[in-house]
Parts: sequence; C-alpha cells; structure tokens
Amino acid sequence: MLELSAPELEPPKAALSPSQMEVPEDEEDYTGVCHPECGDKGCDGPNADQCLNCIHFSLGSVKTSRKCVSVCPLGYFGDTAARRCRRCHKGCETCSGRGATQCLSCRRGFYHHQEMNTCVTLCPAGFYADESQKNCLKCHPSCKKCVDEPERCTVCKEGFSLARGSCIPDCEPGTYFDSELIRCGECHHTCGTCVGPGREECIHCAKNFHFQDWKCVPACGEGFYPEEMPGLPHKVCRRCDENCLSCAGSSRNCSRCKTGFTQLGTSCITNHTCSNADETFCEMVKSNRLCERKLFIQFCCRTCLLAG
Repeated sequence: MLELSAPELEPPKAALSPSQMEVPEDEEDYTGVCHPECGDKGCDGPNADQCLNCIHFSLGSVKTSRKCVSVCPLGYFGDTAARRCRRCHKGCETCSGRGATQCLSCRRGFYHHQEMNTCVTLCPAGFYADESQKNCLKCHPSCKKCVDEPERCTVCKEGFSLARGSCIPDCEPGTYFDSELIRCGECHHTCGTCVGPGREECIHCAKNFHFQDWKCVPACGEGFYPEEMPGLPHKVCRRCDENCLSCAGSSRNCSRCKTGFTQLGTSCITNHTCSNADETFCEMVKSNRLCERKLFIQFCCRTCLLAG
C-alpha cells in the first residue's frame, strides 16, 4: 500500500465567501485632549481646526478649512446664534452685522460716518473729515459744507450767507446780524440796511433819506446837494463848489455864495469888478472851452460868466 504525503491527506479547501474574508479593523476614535475651543461633540485631534463643533465661533469655510476661535478677527462679527464668524460689509473693520449701516469702525482709507454707521471714502455734505479720529463729524447747522472744524463753513444753507468762514442769517431789511447775541437786531430808524444799530452804521438809507458823511439825513446839509447814484436806492449828498454856500443839481450851480464872494450867473467869484484881462485872450479862452477852469474865470470874468 502507498503512503500518501501529509499534504495529500488534507481535504480540499472550499472557496471563502466575502463575509469570511479578512476585513481591516476600523480606525480608532481620537481619545486625546481636544482644543479648549472645541464643543461637546469632541474632536478628531488636538488642534482648533479639528473640532467637531465650537464653544464660541467657527471661522472659515469648508474650502479654507474651519477652526474654532474665542473672538472673531477684524473684518468679521460673531453670529452667536449660528456660532460662526461672518464677514463685515466692505470697508468695515469692526461691525455688528453684515449690513452697510452696521459698521462700528473702518479700515484704512475710510471714514466712519457715526450717524449712519457706514464707512465712506468721502464725508457727505453737512459733515467734515476728522483726520485724527477718521470720523465724519457734523458741521454747524447753518453750514451746508465745512472743513476741519464744524464752524469753518465753505457753503451755507439757504437763508444764510457766508462771512469770514461763518454762516450768518440773512436778516430782513432794516435789521442786521448781531454776532454776540447770534440774532438779527434792529437798524437805526434812518437806515434801510446796516451793519449795526448806530446812526453811522447804515449801508443804505431808509425811504426819503439821503446819505451824507456816513449818516442818513432827511435833507442835505448846507454846502451839499442831493445827487442820484446808479445802483443805490437813495440819493447821496455831494459837496458844492468851495465858493458856494448852497447849490442845486450840480456842484457849480450855486444858489448862494460864501462871504467875500459875489454870485454871477450860477458861479461865485471874489468881490472885485468883473472884467476881462485881455479881450483877445478871453475870446480864445472861451472858444477853447476853458471857462470852466477857475483860473480863467478870474481873468476872463465878463467873457466867461456874463456872456455865458
């Protein structure tokens, strides 16, 4: 009888089913210490980006990888409901929400408009840029635009006029702006417009008054006559010719003469016999229209004055 070798005595092996095949063991759960910012769901490792949930806020996205932080960085705000850091509106450095009007401070190159809680590159009308704090601060209520300071106006609101960097009220006719009391005061009763309450502070005169020596008078004084001036609502008192005591319509149209002068026609000449120095010379003076000069009137009195 033949002896069979040991391998030949072993029965043939049957094919193993998939369930009977060797399966590698599952990876074991992380059992170390999680990062302090990880929540109650644990973590896959010790770092802040390996948390399964966060105690405070999650920063980042799936693409950029998320991590847990205690405080959101500049440019983000903490959404406590979702426990996420969300990005602020463009220009905001800190904010309370995503909206353009939820900025608390601004990035470099922007000014914080505190009333609107926005970040702007230029402050709007009615506000000026405070370079030290990088804020848009409000101008004085009378200013439409201002620079550097609230009362350093460049453009005024309606009803105000610009005067030396300030906006003063447009006072009604017959009143002026009192800078001490910050209100409109009454002009002197002889003034139509003025710069102050005094009689000598008139700009224009009241009706039926004439302007003379910085005052408004009901009639021009002796030695003056009223003359209309283009652009003025009142007449201005002009001085008569130096020899005239009074005149009308023109400085040379004398109606009365001063002591020591005699009236000839409308002129006043010195008290002497009115005669010509030389007839031929005086005719030449008259033909060349030189009689208007006082010197020639004296030399050619008869030709210039009596003969017209």
